[in-house]
Amino acid sequence: MALQLDLEEQEQFDQLKHFWSRWGDYLVWLLIVILGAYAAWNGWHYWQRREAAQSAVLFETVERAADSADLNLMERSFGDIKSKFGSTTYSNQAGFLVSKVFYEQGQSPKAEDALNWVIKNPVEPGYEALARLRLSALFIERGAFKEAKNVLNEKITPEFTPLVEDRLGDIDLIEKQTDSAKTHFLKAWSGLDSRAPYKKFVEAKLNALGIDPASAGSLIQPSADKPNTETKPKG
Repeated sequence: MALQLDLEEQEQFDQLKHFWSRWGDYLVWLLIVILGAYAAWNGWHYWQRREAAQSAVLFETVERAADSADLNLMERSFGDIKSKFGSTTYSNQAGFLVSKVFYEQGQSPKAEDALNWVIKNPVEPGYEALARLRLSALFIERGAFKEAKNVLNEKITPEFTPLVEDRLGDIDLIEKQTDSAKTHFLKAWSGLDSRAPYKKFVEAKLNALGIDPASAGSLIQPSADKPNTETKPKG
């Protein structure tokens, strides 16, 4: 009986040796890859947390400098956050804050530069769209209507499309392009959620132009071709 067990154990041992001789290296490398991926995943998240923490500290410096109107410190801190942590949300938020402060201090070119940096380095599509809208407002204020249209006529995340259409309508209205303004306002009104308070504001613009948006759908989308019902003269 003992001899039989010894033979079975030997057979199992031989099978195990055969298995490891064939698959052992593969399993070891597979384990290395899995452990390496896990370590990389942990390292990536650690790096992200560290980046976020350090960029948050710099953003606080930008905020304090903005509150005290220390433009030199604010500009230096913004430069640091751009160069070291440009891929974090804090860098884009700092860009908006810096632009606002420079604008309030009468330094519109620097305000525009900050927004242009956000447009070129957006962390999220929504940040780029918001920067384009704000930059277009600065262009409109100084009468640069062509530049305002150019900055808005880029591909923008759909959530912001109604606001872009509304802004384009404003520009057309200023330039006395009334028909084009109506079309943009109608697109804006149509794209806004019925619960959005801003929809009423766009509706008021349309009413001032003599349009009831609820019954003006044909101006938003071309109507389907209608069959020709005219009676042709008999020849």
